[in-house]
Amino acid sequence: MNIVILDGYTANPGDLDWAPLEALGTLTVHDRTEPEEVVARCADAEVVLTNKCVLTGDALAALPKLRLVSVLATGTNIVDLKAARARGIPVCNVPGYSTPSVAQTVFALLLELTHAVGAHAREVAAGAWSRGPDFSFYRHSLVELHGLTLGIIGFGETGRATAAAGRAFGMRVLAQSRTPKLAEGVTFTDRDTLLRESDVVSLHCPLKSETLHLINAETLALMKPSAYLLNVARGPLVDEPALAEALNGGRLAGAGLDVLSAEPPPANNPLLSARNCLITPHYAWASLAARRRLIQMSAENLRAFQQANPVHVVN
Repeated sequence: MNIVILDGYTANPGDLDWAPLEALGTLTVHDRTEPEEVVARCADAEVVLTNKCVLTGDALAALPKLRLVSVLATGTNIVDLKAARARGIPVCNVPGYSTPSVAQTVFALLLELTHAVGAHAREVAAGAWSRGPDFSFYRHSLVELHGLTLGIIGFGETGRATAAAGRAFGMRVLAQSRTPKLAEGVTFTDRDTLLRESDVVSLHCPLKSETLHLINAETLALMKPSAYLLNVARGPLVDEPALAEALNGGRLAGAGLDVLSAEPPPANNPLLSARNCLITPHYAWASLAARRRLIQMSAENLRAFQQANPVHVVN
């Protein structure tokens, strides 16, 4: 089979190989593909793999040889699923491959917000400890997680993994989900109660019309001024100007974000200069182990399709 990867660089910038996919057909890998290049690059493809490169209905209609789309991610909003369904083209994704890494990033952000490990290490490297009169110093009050309340909005795989990590830190865990599940040590409640009671709010819900700007001026006003907001899900869950205003006005203690509404962000995004706002470049998914799983599971998707037993089909 002719297999084309449209934007392979972020999944594999050179520290892995594509052998699992190369074993299944003739593979062509493009690091990046501009929208106007999609149809030409996929003209002979029977299988297209894409991460963030959009496959529109028009593009799908112009690819008569296409038999399978496999998304190098869990989210599938970059593919016109309705158009693919009309063409009889299955679209597969890769669920759960990055769950441990994403949950780890939640606490990397939270620990930096509460203990400022990186900031203090940079001060030590710059000589602040060597010049100081005391055996110890800290630039602001350090926050202990034990006994605090962690509120999780969205209780899928990453939400559950984040809850487990929170409990390991001794946190009380609240959760809000459309489909509450039994989970040891987790109390399900409504969104507003969660926002009012939580010391840390972590977003793990999908981006849909009803979750767009889930965090906005009104919902931010429900949160404690001492609370932290974490988002490793989707950028548009948050009204960014409203969050920047809350941070700069001291109405929220801090935010840790791995996703923004536009990626890469324009230089005038208000969160880039907001008070106590940590932003990482949408890399929570990207540990070496997670990317290795991503490639292997994508190969398993293709192998299952070749055996007429497709898996992880979303349309």
